[in-house]
Amino acid sequence: MSASRNLSRELLKFRSKISANKNAQAARYGGRQMVSVMPGDGIGPEMIQHLDRIFTFAHIPVDFEMIALSSKLKGVEDLDNAITSIKRNGVAIKEILKPNLMIRCSNRETWSCDECILDLYANVLHCITIPTVPSKHKDIDIVMIRENTEGEYSGLEHETAPGIVESLKIVTRTKIERIARFAFEYAIQYDRKKIPPFTRLIYKSWEMDCF
Repeated sequence: MSASRNLSRELLKFRSKISANKNAQAARYGGRQMVSVMPGDGIGPEMIQHLDRIFTFAHIPVDFEMIALSSKLKGVEDLDNAITSIKRNGVAIKEILKPNLMIRCSNRETWSCDECILDLYANVLHCITIPTVPSKHKDIDIVMIRENTEGEYSGLEHETAPGIVESLKIVTRTKIERIARFAFEYAIQYDRKKIPPFTRLIYKSWEMDCF
């Protein structure tokens, strides 16, 4: 039991720094948290198995609600079931689907569609070095915050002629300000000293001016 307690303490450093949505009513049963899980494709199912083993070993009070959402399935009803589960449980673990086999939903790819429907506009990645894992770089502690619903992630594209695809990259001042405010509020709440902004644009454009 002492080993599991030590592991639980170690896992605290990897906990999400994002406050729970006040509107989300997390599904709890008998003091345990229900989490929607979508294994997806590739190594997704294997990674979920490893995660389940870790949670079981550490006696973490979490139960997985497995959602059969992958590139092998067809129809928007599968995505609707996943969205319903996420709204009910308030938290989800989702692996990536294969890009060439994604289900179309309202002219958007499945992986970006659920982010837009649920308005998951901030993708937060906390990158740190793990003491027990050998690494060339030491003492890494970087948080990356990426806007998730606009630009390339909006999935607005069409085929104007056979072999010719037009993709629309639309950004708005409102959502740029929203992700910027999120980054500043995150920095204040978790005592981050610097907020360097980045964009993938390699040339001067109106989008860069807006950003």
